[in-house]
Amino acid sequence: MNTAQRKRVLSMSAVAIGSLVIGIVLAGGLGLTPAGVASKDSAAAPAPPPAQGSYPDFATLAEKATPAVVAVYTEDVVKAQDMRRYHQDVDPFEFFFGPGFPRQDMRPRKRTGAGSGFFISGDGLIVTNNHVVEGAEKINVRLTDGTEMRAKIVGRDPATDVALIKVDGKGPFSNLLLGDSDSLRVGEWVMAVGNPLAMEHTVTVGVVSAKGRRIGISPDPNASSFEDFIQTDAAINLGNSGGPLVNVRAEVVGMNTAINAGGQNLGFAIPVNTIKMVLPQLKEKGKVVRGYIGVQITDVDQKAQESFKLASREGALVQSVTGGGPADKAGIKAGDVIVAVGGTPVKDTRTLIYRVSALPPGQKVELEVIREGKRPTVTVTLGERPSNDDENQTSTAKEDTPASKLGVQVDDLNQRTRRQFEIPREIEGAVVTDVADLSPADDANLRQGDVIMRVNEVEVTSEREFKDAVSRVRPGSMVRFYIYRSQGDVKTFVFLRMP
Repeated sequence: MNTAQRKRVLSMSAVAIGSLVIGIVLAGGLGLTPAGVASKDSAAAPAPPPAQGSYPDFATLAEKATPAVVAVYTEDVVKAQDMRRYHQDVDPFEFFFGPGFPRQDMRPRKRTGAGSGFFISGDGLIVTNNHVVEGAEKINVRLTDGTEMRAKIVGRDPATDVALIKVDGKGPFSNLLLGDSDSLRVGEWVMAVGNPLAMEHTVTVGVVSAKGRRIGISPDPNASSFEDFIQTDAAINLGNSGGPLVNVRAEVVGMNTAINAGGQNLGFAIPVNTIKMVLPQLKEKGKVVRGYIGVQITDVDQKAQESFKLASREGALVQSVTGGGPADKAGIKAGDVIVAVGGTPVKDTRTLIYRVSALPPGQKVELEVIREGKRPTVTVTLGERPSNDDENQTSTAKEDTPASKLGVQVDDLNQRTRRQFEIPREIEGAVVTDVADLSPADDANLRQGDVIMRVNEVEVTSEREFKDAVSRVRPGSMVRFYIYRSQGDVKTFVFLRMP
């Protein structure tokens, strides 16, 4: 074989080998891997892990995960006195509107919010963040096919920022399997699914950047010890809160919750094992009741280990004891190192907190401590962990009439109201003077200045006639208003359901 022939053969071999390599790379990059087999259950079946050295099939993963993810929309009413929470030393009216603003014209204002959630059962149970639904008076969810449903709160746990809601609709619904966040490894592929900036059912991918992050976002100082976030570089934005973080098998490993806006792709998710820990109580009680011993603790660092002459850094160092609390009554002292709860070793403060919090108040538990070189066992009767979640809300008496239930106030059409709302002389009826936020009238887009001319088939020409007409409407039935609207000079029907 001459030199020219040898070069030609080597060149063809290189092309062949190169084509083979490129084909392998393209097959992996385009996700040309066998699809997982779906189970008969409504939950998405776990997908097989990707082959070593290849990329996951993100398209198939998205197809498995997104049907179980919902967009969550909330509405509530912000009362004037609530502004004091943020500006306690300033009159809220003057802070926002300046001195001399006519306070009598102020009224509660409707506020809307958006987040994400995911079905965990075929009967309509949805997990989301507590901060997504807290304070909401109305909750609506939208499925991937555009179907909208009303939802109600089943339970909330501010300490872990987990909430459970349920839709009023017929199932079964596609739901996701809950995985195991303890087995999650740094560097694993994950996908975040949710409703960022109201862009519904958006998927982003990345890896697990870190585990066990404490980022100090809890408003309750008693709850900050529960922070145990998964950090990911899968893009998370406002509105992603409550959406799932899934692994390559379409199992939920976390719930997207927070971001660090000062960095790039610094997102944080609540581990799914934390969610699984609180779900039973949220279903049964609507809240989570936790055991409590009443101590301030820290991890054992190098200095503490040397100072207390400890053999290792495992355990939780008691910094102080709450006077009159369970630990104080049992004889726990500052300087004790708690190394076991009920015979289970305590590795660090987080282990102690989770072990104690998983037990009910009133239960006796044995704590093994290291004290001056000895290892005594102390029996503590658990108290109930305090919470800053204020569920007490003042209520005022409301007029309980059909018109008030609809959320509408009307007045007679006279010279004053015709001039105020620019109503022509030939129009007769009862003019709407107020519509309550989040009421059936508000949902039907009834507005101030609308003139209600008929209620079902009954013509009305005054406030009294309007109230008489709606009083004859049965609860739960649909009521039809025929109205005149000066904006646009139109007449149209408005449909409401009587509460």
